[in-house]
Amino acid sequence: MKLRDALIDLTPLRVSREFRVVFTARLISVFGLGFALVALPMQVYSATGSSVLVAVVSAVNGTSVFGGTLVGGVLADRFPRRRLIVAGRSSATMAFTGLALNALWAPQGGEAGFAVICVCAALNGFVGTFSTVALQAAVPGLLPRNRLPAAGALLALTGQLGSIAAPALSGAVIALWGYPAVFAITAAVCAATTVLVLRLPPLAPTGAGDGERARGMAAAAVDGMRFAVRHRTVGPLLVLGFVQLLLATPYVLIPEFTDTVLHAGETAAGFLYSASAVGAVLASLTSGWTRTVRRSGAVLLAAVAVCGLASAGFGASGQLALAVAALAVLGFAEIVEEILRFALLQSHTPDALRGRVNSVWTAQNTVGGALGALALGSLAPLIGAGAAIVTGGAVTAVLVAVLAAAAPGLRRAVNAGGGSGGEDPHAGPRPSALSSSGSGADAPARGAPEERGMRS
Repeated sequence: MKLRDALIDLTPLRVSREFRVVFTARLISVFGLGFALVALPMQVYSATGSSVLVAVVSAVNGTSVFGGTLVGGVLADRFPRRRLIVAGRSSATMAFTGLALNALWAPQGGEAGFAVICVCAALNGFVGTFSTVALQAAVPGLLPRNRLPAAGALLALTGQLGSIAAPALSGAVIALWGYPAVFAITAAVCAATTVLVLRLPPLAPTGAGDGERARGMAAAAVDGMRFAVRHRTVGPLLVLGFVQLLLATPYVLIPEFTDTVLHAGETAAGFLYSASAVGAVLASLTSGWTRTVRRSGAVLLAAVAVCGLASAGFGASGQLALAVAALAVLGFAEIVEEILRFALLQSHTPDALRGRVNSVWTAQNTVGGALGALALGSLAPLIGAGAAIVTGGAVTAVLVAVLAAAAPGLRRAVNAGGGSGGEDPHAGPRPSALSSSGSGADAPARGAPEERGMRS
């Protein structure tokens, strides 16, 4: 393979103004969220000394995201998606402003209001998820299928470039100016991205007629769930993601692991949060091969198995350098999984159902992450943070092997851009690109973002 074929495909950025706007907005947004990624768990842990309460905040966010995805998925298949994106970004601005004020008004040396933290997490989780689902649903209608792996790689890159420096800087900002400054930075960044998103076209969904809008939201949501569960590729994809997030995402235990295993402070924790982003960026920058790999389902399964093994390696490490290396491998494998799963999921789902199917994807991501945080947070007091992380990673690797044997549709799934065989009989015809936006439908590629849930 030539070097240029291994490097990330920048075609969507070259041909689409909308994608360039989205890329810039998301890069800035994730930089701000990278600050909060460190600040929120560190604030709760420093105030309470409890990883269980850190996990409770994650669970509150996860529960609200679950509700937000079900509502947002239906809305994204009925109304212009830009409207939902703006609503989501605006709610994030309000939530992080509330966190900043809460941290600022807490008594000197006292605990920040835990209830306020939970309320802000719930607000951002419910309404903020509208943005995530709408952006995910918009991508396939703007791009030909053979550009979906490239789009997934670029969107994953935007999610990681800002994350490399932000967590490490966040530790320094906390040490210098405290938690209010970190949350204020995140709120300002969310406000700026809201303004940038307003430059996008309306992003109206195809097939959103009056009949669809007249149906009950519950019935419409059930249609999306039914499709996702019954599809021989989409269903196992969702289960695979759930397994990884449930057991191989040790981030909730980083504060306790840093304190009790590495015997280090905020700066070391910042490096650990940044380590996975370094591996993820490397995976994104060398993702050119994903547009030609044919057995992407098998590669996807292998990537999740590596996630489990890397997580176990992190838990078994007793030195900062080894812990950073293990998390870098974990980040690399996570992005390979994300790119391939994004391309397979979007190409196997018709546009009329993409909002709802993406809401199921987001819901299972969030619920899996929240339950995983609770499981690891509850297991850590019993056997220790390191042993809990090792256990989760090892079980992940075993369950991937079981799923590979039980789901031949996923194991044999081919790359959406890999030529013949990439079309799925259940996916339906490819919709034209947003003719309602006022742009021509004959453009070779158009861009819109895919945002991950609030693990960031």
